[in-house]
Amino acid sequence: MIILSVDYGKARTGVAVCDKNEIVASPVGTIKEYHAEALAKKIADIAKEKKAEQIVLGLPRNMDGSEGESAQNVRVFAKLLSEETHLEVVLRDERCTTVTAYEYLNMNNTRGKKRKAVVDSVAAVVILEDYLNFRRNNQ
Repeated sequence: MIILSVDYGKARTGVAVCDKNEIVASPVGTIKEYHAEALAKKIADIAKEKKAEQIVLGLPRNMDGSEGESAQNVRVFAKLLSEETHLEVVLRDERCTTVTAYEYLNMNNTRGKKRKAVVDSVAAVVILEDYLNFRRNNQ
């Protein structure tokens, strides 16, 4: 199944996608958009282009597992995204994904403006890889 992954942000949102065999997660890019409705439409266009069959959306929980305002905003966006794409939107805990993305970028010596441009799409890859591992282990 082709799955699209979204790392939702107030200003920048990262997007990644996996292959049909659910083996490789690849970054698609970063969308700079402040309005949720416009962002949902842009993601819907990408989902259609990539022939996505499902979307996994990072859910920002606090380190203790509780949910704050950001998580509630993501839940609202998930509903909007589902309505726009007509696809199932699965919420996936995204704690530490941005930290992991920065670690990957540090290992590859990606710094400065280049790092800022790609960190959100790399975080979307991390979310998707985590979800793919969960699917493999729970089938």
